[in-house]
Amino acid sequence: MQRRTLLRAAALSPLAAPAIAQPSRPSTLRFIPQANLTALDPVWTTATVTNGHGYYVFDTLFSADSKQIPRPQMAEGHSVSDNGRVWTIRLREGLFFHDGEPVRAADCIASLQRWAARDSFGQLLASRMDRWQAVDDRTFEMHLKHPFPRLLDALAKADAPVPFIMPERLAKTDPMKQVTEMVGSGPYRFIAAEYNSGSRVAYEKFDRYRPRGEAPDWGTGGKIAHFNRIEWHVIPDPATAAAAMRNGEMDRWERPHPDLLDSLRKMQGVTVQVADPAGRMALMRMNHLQPPFNDPAIRRAVRLAVNQDDFMRAARGDDTSVWTFCRGLYAKNTPYYEDQADLMPADFNRARAALKESAYSGQKIVVINPTDFPDIGPLGQVGAELMRKLGMNVDLQEMDWGSVVQRRTKREPVEQGGWSVLHTTTSASTLSSPATDYFLRGQGAGGWFGWYANDEIEQLTQQWLDASDDGEQTKLARKIARMALDDCATIPVGQFYLQTAFRRSLTGVLQGIAPYPWNVRPA
Repeated sequence: MQRRTLLRAAALSPLAAPAIAQPSRPSTLRFIPQANLTALDPVWTTATVTNGHGYYVFDTLFSADSKQIPRPQMAEGHSVSDNGRVWTIRLREGLFFHDGEPVRAADCIASLQRWAARDSFGQLLASRMDRWQAVDDRTFEMHLKHPFPRLLDALAKADAPVPFIMPERLAKTDPMKQVTEMVGSGPYRFIAAEYNSGSRVAYEKFDRYRPRGEAPDWGTGGKIAHFNRIEWHVIPDPATAAAAMRNGEMDRWERPHPDLLDSLRKMQGVTVQVADPAGRMALMRMNHLQPPFNDPAIRRAVRLAVNQDDFMRAARGDDTSVWTFCRGLYAKNTPYYEDQADLMPADFNRARAALKESAYSGQKIVVINPTDFPDIGPLGQVGAELMRKLGMNVDLQEMDWGSVVQRRTKREPVEQGGWSVLHTTTSASTLSSPATDYFLRGQGAGGWFGWYANDEIEQLTQQWLDASDDGEQTKLARKIARMALDDCATIPVGQFYLQTAFRRSLTGVLQGIAPYPWNVRPA
């Protein structure tokens, strides 16, 4: 409680003005991102901050609106053969990349192939792909071995990794390596010369971008850039960020610290609103490749002890209107959600007994955790303390978020720089179906960090994909989720609702998966 009091006092104090103040320019929007942007390639990483960056620079063939309905974006339209095995997509006229080259069908094919190698939904699509064919510069075909009714849902996937389109020369990069040159066809250009990780990111309006004519709705519709320039300023200290908002030196704060929301609401000239009404999930992920969590009995012991109340109060505060329990691997208010309280009883004594009966023999457990990411840092601290109390040998290694993003790719034992446990968050839309929810999939080496493997889950996912009856799909989806939670593919630690803050000198701030830069304009 003392920490929260100090944060609120610092935010309200007239002495807390940051040293980064600069003269305001109406053509420039100054934005405080949720975390430092260390990885630039939005296909290589699922880091949410990189996904937000991706929406500035890149565009998509289709995107999902606020009702999760796929809408054409770069695509002019599409057609499907009678047998459902040939999809033809035609591009809109006048699409250009930031280097001046026109967007071609070949660019789209290469981009989708690279994305499909990284994304769980894309991997399902790739498993049914026979061949790709560019018909002309604006038209390409996708020839499938078997029908894929959810193809538009895949191409309209809104959360990381998003099937962003980039030039063929960049999309040919090994999917396991980062693309370092940021050339897209989105409404803003990335200014590489001004990129300073840990400090600032700059974007400029792309004058050759042709927005669609429809009204914007999340990632769909007309993406009109009203500011000539947007600057991201990384401000790790929440009190300094709040003071910058109060003084008008920053225009928008993507994710204000929960302890400062009341102060922000009271500030003259500042508006606070829900960023994504669907919410986000907080998760504990274990490394399934290395001891001790390659043993499901040890994983289950931890799951039995998890009390979501502890995690949510530490990360989001005591206001239960902004968080809720979610004991399942689909988010609440998504089609397949089912409460699985029997698997998550928050029973510490039962958990400790289960650990004693397991083969755990004191192996070191390395928890990697960010110091500069308030949404995640408290989760890791609670998780580490929980495992210590269970009697585990826990080494909490705290570092900046960029180091966590790099470290989590390591598959080696902890003695060789690997890790055992990390905590993260993701959107509710990601945790809504077996196709998008990579935290319950059993793809092993081809899956998300932690590399959980379960062939039966993968087979059931294929059955779900082919099921034509809604009832059968629901039955299969829930069977997958229960199996994954029983096996501790990932452990959910709560669901919450982020707020975003912006000066009332702005209007048109959209809700959605990312802090979209379009439609935002001076009031």
